[in-house]
Amino acid sequence: MLRMIRGGTVIDGTGAPPAQTDVLIRDGAIAAVGPGLAEQAAGAEVIPAEGLTVTPGFIDMHRHADIAPLTNPRFGEIELTQGITATVTGNCGIACVPVRGESAEAYRRFVTPIIGEAPEGALFPDYRAYRRMLGQAALPLHMGFLAGTGAVKVAVKGFSPSPYTPREMAEAQALVREAMEQGALGVSLGFMYQPECYTTPEEQAQVIRPAAEAGGILTTHIRGEGNSLVQSVLEVIRVAEMAGIQLHISHFKATGIKNWGKAIHEAIQAIEDARARGLPVTADFYPYDCGSTTIFSLIPPAVLRDDNEQTMAWLETPAGREQLRREIAREDPDWDNMALSIGFDRIAIAGVSLPEHAAMSGRVVSELAEEAGMHPSDFLAELLCSERGQVGITVMSMDPADVETVARLPWTCLISDGLYGPGDCPHPRLYGAFPHFLRHFVWERLLLPLPEAIRKMTSMPASLLKLEGRGILRPGAAADLCLFDPETLTDRADYAHGRWLSAGMRRVLVGGRDALIDEQMTSARAGCVLTH
Repeated sequence: MLRMIRGGTVIDGTGAPPAQTDVLIRDGAIAAVGPGLAEQAAGAEVIPAEGLTVTPGFIDMHRHADIAPLTNPRFGEIELTQGITATVTGNCGIACVPVRGESAEAYRRFVTPIIGEAPEGALFPDYRAYRRMLGQAALPLHMGFLAGTGAVKVAVKGFSPSPYTPREMAEAQALVREAMEQGALGVSLGFMYQPECYTTPEEQAQVIRPAAEAGGILTTHIRGEGNSLVQSVLEVIRVAEMAGIQLHISHFKATGIKNWGKAIHEAIQAIEDARARGLPVTADFYPYDCGSTTIFSLIPPAVLRDDNEQTMAWLETPAGREQLRREIAREDPDWDNMALSIGFDRIAIAGVSLPEHAAMSGRVVSELAEEAGMHPSDFLAELLCSERGQVGITVMSMDPADVETVARLPWTCLISDGLYGPGDCPHPRLYGAFPHFLRHFVWERLLLPLPEAIRKMTSMPASLLKLEGRGILRPGAAADLCLFDPETLTDRADYAHGRWLSAGMRRVLVGGRDALIDEQMTSARAGCVLTH
């Protein structure tokens, strides 16, 4: 099949200046880029692009869409309307594979606020089964995956805080090795979450060594993004150095009001120092000053028990409620206490599963607790236990100036960190992160030139993930392309209306085929599994 995109303003993804030119596509790949390709395009279908910007398809290397092709009826629509033609799952140590053994049901409940409700067959015992599912699914966009070391640890030893035994370490390494053999792009860890919060840097380096040997990347949800930000960054740098692996820090930010304007600069310097001595450290960010996560992230480590079921059982007792009230009122040098660092009036409920709690979505904890006549920590415990942990939250935790500082760094790329959990009010980044970045950071705030912004959304993530022929508009590359008018492309989702689709994307091509035309998704399913 021969197609020609005629007369568009091409931004090739490398950061180079725009050029008004034609793009010739043959059999799903870019055949030529240049002016006046009409002679080479005899008989080609012509796609007029005068007045439009033509870019490589956007790559979201951090999106919790692990089971979305199986469970989310809007999968594809919410991505393609943003221009996302490829995404990567298995982030923050959290994944839908490998899930097995006695902890499988507890883990399913733990991940629901992040990846969504998993019906039977949507959690996988091994990477071969997951790879097979992705290969058989009718994917509207490309998908790659990471081995989540949190999921690996639960599969091997449950939520236990005890160290790996030699046998368990060998089993965990075997699972990481299997993931790489099945095409995983690398590994992710989540030091903030159970059970990885109990893992030492030395253990973690051992677990991920098979990925390092295979040339994969390590992406990290660091242990703390508030008071312990700098030491948490230094910790993962140490892990990467011990394992000999390329390091990428996920959703790099500073949380907690007293850390604004200071901690992020100290963390940047720590990364710059590591880069200066030859360690390839990079990071990503989402273009908002609010974060989103699971309600369990608000529970102090001293209150947590061996698994989530035991934690909830403890919080159902008067002694457990009293301990939570006490612990949540004090600082912990090794844990981000959001209740203290930003306050309950900046923590909102984003998603719940019980119909009787639906009206809570979008409202802050302080107001809900006051209406219920409860201490905020008691309200949290009550909600967590009644929902069996399946609650998503939004935290208004960041300084906009810090977010802008991170966005301008040459070694950061854009992500959405989109969560697919239940509820009517998800974080707007799920539906609009990429257009929001362009509209707010490029066209309104003038923080970045458009070619550099496009690089952060295309060739940079492709290069980090070693996806040859992706994220760049040049002959031989895959014909994953976006066509849009910069004046009309915009996000529409906000914190009150999290499920509003982005608008203004004129056309998206996946593998040279039309996946979206004038904001409408087509029946084409040209996505493939992106492998290491």
